Amino acid sequence: MKSPADLSSLLPTLFSARPLGRRLREASIWRVWDKVVGGQIAGKARPVSFREGVLTVTVSSAPWMQQLGFLKRQMIDAVNGALGEDLVKDIYLKAGRMSPPAPPADRPKRLHRELTDQERVRIEREAAAIADDDLRAAFVKFQTAYLRNSLP
Repeated sequence: MKSPADLSSLLPTLFSARPLGRRLREASIWRVWDKVVGGQIAGKARPVSFREGVLTVTVSSAPWMQQLGFLKRQMIDAVNGALGEDLVKDIYLKAGRMSPPAPPADRPKRLHRELTDQERVRIEREAAAIADDDLRAAFVKFQTAYLRNSLP
């Protein structure tokens, strides 16, 4: 039996034939940018918009704009390769102020509590009604995790 899929992996499939699906694929440019161009370039050039195949990138200085002008084709190929499709047709470089990329948000540590005996018995009783072994195990795992992360 397949395990449940993350919602983020389902969205492109759900909207693939709609304009929103294309917008979701285009938004992936920002997700892959730092990785595909490398930290040095990402620190000096940030994507700011995407329209009709043209990715607009703000660059921190004129020397960097000149250097990146020579690297446009490689950046286009790298981004499209990471996306798995040819979305970016051209890159337009413009001078501008660089705002640093947002640091990854530190997720607060969740405190897990122990289940009460009543909760364990209830989970076992409800799981007993499920005939499929894999589904029963997934149900127990989900219920246990849900209750451990909720307030008593």
